Amino acid sequence: MSNTATQSITYPMSDIDTPDSHSDDAIDVALMMRVKTGDHAAFQELIERHQNMIIGTVAKMLGNASDAQDIAQQVFIRLWKAAPRYKRKAKFTTFLFTITRNLVFNESKKRSRRKTYSLEERQENNYGQIAAEASRSPDAEALQTELQAVVDEAINALPEKQRMAVILRRYENMPYEEIADVLDTSVSAIKSHIFRARTELRESLSHYLEK
Repeated sequence: MSNTATQSITYPMSDIDTPDSHSDDAIDVALMMRVKTGDHAAFQELIERHQNMIIGTVAKMLGNASDAQDIAQQVFIRLWKAAPRYKRKAKFTTFLFTITRNLVFNESKKRSRRKTYSLEERQENNYGQIAAEASRSPDAEALQTELQAVVDEAINALPEKQRMAVILRRYENMPYEEIADVLDTSVSAIKSHIFRARTELRESLSHYLEK
């Protein structure tokens, strides 16, 4: 079980990829209903479909990638344990990100008294939000990498609910309604979180924006 949440194994989807289940959420729910019966193959396919998204979100939330794999594995272990009680009340990703939220917020509390990570560590652990381009000059690439590191640092300085709202909106393109479900709050509260976060980010990045 300990290795299950870190492997990337693809299984054929012919049994669920039908005209009646064309959306990603329908596929996820169909897989989860199979997981509910103890289907390991369906569970590993859910991991394959979502592990990169979860690892990336955890890394951005914590400001580094060093523990993202371990925490992501815990997310999927909790998903497996919760499967027998699973009921389709919302999108599957809402259910998955709610588990992620709980684990990340718990980890943030543990780290609240620890020294924050340096800019250099964040640069080293960055999960590659900026793709390397062959045509980009070394100076331009260095500047872009530095800017991304500053953006990551500014996001990491936000309060945790604002931080998660911004990450889910910016990187996962999640609708306000789903973010509200994940954070167990209202849509208006999410919009307020994101508005305040963007204001703070603009202030933090003003030096770069003026260049």
